[in-house]
Amino acid sequence: MKIGIACFPTYGGSGIIATELATILAKKHELHVISYDKPVRLDENVDLPFHEVQLLTYPLFERVPCCYSLALVSKLVEVIRSCNLDIVHAHYAVPNAVSAYLAKKICNDSAKVVTTLHGTDSYFVGLHPSYKEVTQFSMQQSDALTTVSTYLKERTMAEFDISQDIKVIPNFVDPQKFTRLEKNRERKTICHSSNFRPIKRIPDIIKAFKSILEEIDCDLALIGNGPERPMAEELARKLGISSRIHFFGNVKNVQDVLCKSDLFLLPSENESFGLAALEAMSCEVPVVASDVGGLRELISHGVDGYLIEVGDVAALTRYSLNILQDPKLQKEFGKNARQKVLEKYTPNKIVPKYEKLYNETLD
Repeated sequence: MKIGIACFPTYGGSGIIATELATILAKKHELHVISYDKPVRLDENVDLPFHEVQLLTYPLFERVPCCYSLALVSKLVEVIRSCNLDIVHAHYAVPNAVSAYLAKKICNDSAKVVTTLHGTDSYFVGLHPSYKEVTQFSMQQSDALTTVSTYLKERTMAEFDISQDIKVIPNFVDPQKFTRLEKNRERKTICHSSNFRPIKRIPDIIKAFKSILEEIDCDLALIGNGPERPMAEELARKLGISSRIHFFGNVKNVQDVLCKSDLFLLPSENESFGLAALEAMSCEVPVVASDVGGLRELISHGVDGYLIEVGDVAALTRYSLNILQDPKLQKEFGKNARQKVLEKYTPNKIVPKYEKLYNETLD
């Protein structure tokens, strides 16, 4: 098959999964990646065509967000025609699915459109009055529609008036890349990775870490960048624990930090899936996360991690100490987490589901 993947190039889950999917599919099919910049997880050693969306610089358009959407349409039309694409797989509804639909119509329906919803495109951005009608239309007009969790499917069906069938195809992780590496030092390492938005509740992590630090010798590794980072750094200084918190910023090879971690925290207000938690689990790192959204499908409470109520810093602290102070429990949870990944969330388990969907859509 000849497949074009339209995605965001950033460190968010949708861009990561889209890039990993393209890289794996490229071993069997002809793949093309389309975005406004080269995706951060796109391996330079992989011969995968990248088509950059060029934006027109013009004063009138400085505050007009539709400009990228229209530029993406033009680039998709160009790639569909020049490469004879069979499928355009849009990751994230706004604007990728909308642009893919317009490109398909300009090209007289010569390519099919598959849309994967990743979360906020469905229940946050997509519900904004400025975007809801067009988001709903793009979902309905997609030749195939998928979500990354059952939770997201149910929420999408509740929030939007669509009759389109929705297939659940979860995220995946490469267990060979994300694998455990035993460290030599005694100090424990707690880890968190996100885009530092308010929904991730970074202050809860820092407050819990202060209490944990009073009981055991440990460090906190915070991976990522975003609007909440300055506030997080200030809170760490205010609590007097800055020297034990390491802000790594955006890290391309996040597995280098995860593989040596002892615990992963994800106390988000909501997660459509929780790819960061899945990557930690593949590295045999137990996860303490909020009992919300797709995390309920990913983590088994008391088996490979713990689930807490949103905002319950005391529970976040207590369960973290349970794991960190009991090496046997930490190892057991880690092994269980890794086993779950191997059984359900590897590329070999997930990528064929997309290939099957592509074939069904073309048929």
